[in-house]
Amino acid sequence: GIRGEASCREKERRVEDYRHTLGRSGEDAAVQYLESIGHRVLHRGWRVRHFEIDIITETPGVLHFVEVKTRSGSGGADPSESIGKDKLKNMYLAAQSYLSAHPSKMEISFDAVLVRARRDSGAIIEYVEEAFLPFF
Repeated sequence: GIRGEASCREKERRVEDYRHTLGRSGEDAAVQYLESIGHRVLHRGWRVRHFEIDIITETPGVLHFVEVKTRSGSGGADPSESIGKDKLKNMYLAAQSYLSAHPSKMEISFDAVLVRARRDSGAIIEYVEEAFLPFF
């Protein structure tokens, strides 16, 4: 009935809110980590059309396009497994648009930060530089 449908929509909304909050906290942790190892953050959530790059940073001579994947708890799939071909293609297309708008002579690196949020507090962060090779 109507009541059950409303309850289902409410649960879906709570799940989406949780995912958004988890993803945002994962990006916050990734930014803190990247800054701690010498990256200068240029953009967060850089968008063009329906393409997005989670974080764009620079280190001396290198421009980094960074995909962040966050998961909760210690079990479950490896966050890197959720970075599929479609996501990578979109990331590369966004990077091309970014470079068209912001030409650079720096080397380009497509990186990943894998964040596993822990219930007790904090997170386990794995940074993979040059995680993806461009295919455009």
